[in-house]
Amino acid sequence: MTNELKDHAELAEIFNKDEERVDWHDETLWWIRAKRDKSVHQIPEWEALRETASQIKNNVLSNLDKYLVQFEANAKANGIIIHWAADGKEHNKIVHDILTQHGVNRMVKSKSMLTEELHLNEYLMENGIDVIDSDLGERIVQLAKEPPSHIVLPCIHKKKEEIGELFHQYLGTPAGNADPQFLTETARHHLRETFLTRKVALTGVNFAIAETGEFVVCTNEGNADMGAHLADVHIASMGFEKIIPERKHLGVFLRLLTRSATGQPITTYSSHFSKPREGEEMHIIIVDNGRSVQLGREEFRNSLKCIRCGACMNTCPVYRRSGGHSYHNAISGPIGAILAPNLDMEKYADLPFASTLCGSCSNVCPVKIDIHDQLYKWRQVIVKNGYATTAKKAGMQVMTFTLSNPAVYHTGGKIGRWVMKHAPFAVNNKLNPWYKHRDMPTPPKESFGEWYAKNRKG
Repeated sequence: MTNELKDHAELAEIFNKDEERVDWHDETLWWIRAKRDKSVHQIPEWEALRETASQIKNNVLSNLDKYLVQFEANAKANGIIIHWAADGKEHNKIVHDILTQHGVNRMVKSKSMLTEELHLNEYLMENGIDVIDSDLGERIVQLAKEPPSHIVLPCIHKKKEEIGELFHQYLGTPAGNADPQFLTETARHHLRETFLTRKVALTGVNFAIAETGEFVVCTNEGNADMGAHLADVHIASMGFEKIIPERKHLGVFLRLLTRSATGQPITTYSSHFSKPREGEEMHIIIVDNGRSVQLGREEFRNSLKCIRCGACMNTCPVYRRSGGHSYHNAISGPIGAILAPNLDMEKYADLPFASTLCGSCSNVCPVKIDIHDQLYKWRQVIVKNGYATTAKKAGMQVMTFTLSNPAVYHTGGKIGRWVMKHAPFAVNNKLNPWYKHRDMPTPPKESFGEWYAKNRKG
């Protein structure tokens, strides 16, 4: 799937053509958001947990050099091989080199949004390596040759009938069978052979503990454990911001993560990896890929606190009705819209504008990232650097002139009300983006300014 030369609005327009899909995408994600609310309201100390996690992450971001060196030393003492990668090219070459050293051309991989960011699958396939994603949602989008549309629910945009057709085409299930239980059982049998025969497994990293040199992988399906425990070589890909200082801090984040993501009280599997088994290997690749640049941007460094729970996506009214692929980036939704411009400001200049700035994302963020504030700040940076579109710049100039001239503002309001009343076709047409999905309001008889001038004496 390619989204080249298309921005968020154009891609959202494609998603919006299927109104039924948009409606259940919206409703399903809001249902998960409601589950999150019910779950967190059962914990009186929820806001204290959020504040604690936020402050722990503040400490980490202020002392990353210290904690990364500490983590490396302790991990090496545990027998883990540590690699450092400045970008995706270095990371992908390290993975390929490890596979080559072991004479392996097949690998099983559990969910890792970092490897999606670095386009690892594409790189390995171009170099003759067969990669199977073992997370069910990731496997579905892999078969569909699509990127995940959500960081926790990769195939949330897919209807069960479409999944049934994919399984019929690639896994040989009967045509027309879209029963979720049947499809899940089919995937289980399909992946069992993969787990048993792949001698190298790659996982992501949810948390890396500087104090002990261990790392934790959280899943609901157990696929990371199956891959890592049955393989001879375990590779873990880790963005350097995944560090936490001490093991005792882990409980704070585990209580926040899954409640924020899916409304569960705890992740089904929270697996600790501290050292390789005898005769086997464990590698950790610590990746920068623009994170040090983001760390150096004072107004945006808080985005590195993200624990990839997806809560901001589940609550965002724009994401829910535009779909994850409209963000044309590995990480979609509000958090992706503040991470992506750091990687390429020109390519992702549209994403900070794909928001109402309602603040709901910041309200649900378990580590208290000021997401909507950063979206607004990115807009300013993008415009100042000349990456806003010509139409957007022209529109802003017109609005600046109008809002800074009372006479023009009041005259424009009168003209607008007259047009909406006497010539509604001038605004109720396909050229007006608002009218595509909304009924335009009935024009008021008078403006607030006119009403106030008449009534202020009273």
